[in-house]
Amino acid sequence: MKLKFTVVTAAMFLISFTAAQAQTEPNRMENAAILATIETMTDAFAAGDVDTILATYETGATVVAAPGVPVSGDAALRAMFQQFIAQGVTFTYGAHDVVMAGDVALHLMKWTAPTPEGDATALSVAVLRKQSDGSWKMVIDQPFGDAVMQAEAAE
Repeated sequence: MKLKFTVVTAAMFLISFTAAQAQTEPNRMENAAILATIETMTDAFAAGDVDTILATYETGATVVAAPGVPVSGDAALRAMFQQFIAQGVTFTYGAHDVVMAGDVALHLMKWTAPTPEGDATALSVAVLRKQSDGSWKMVIDQPFGDAVMQAEAAE
């Protein structure tokens, strides 16, 4: 009886492991596509290329320019990014984490930027949607995703 239980348990494990492996390759491909969108945006920001930055966002996307200051609309986003670039803002980026649910993904990444008061660090939180051509674009970009936690810590 014990041998039968062990064989059944092993078979169930192998079936579930095989199913998980079958889903891994498409997920890796989607993760790579999501990260490509993020890297295109960050590279374009470093190069001062506002058109390429905007191409990584869906029409109607919202970007938080500062905690509590959401910006939407192509003209407003263009002006916001031009202002950041003109100010010479530079970033160092940390590791990425991606969570997907169908055609929607959540991207998390730590960033650091030098300021006169010292380095500023925050958690970037972005929601992306898969496009009909298979690419991914940002819908919501909240580069101050941990602002609520920092505000509570300051109180």
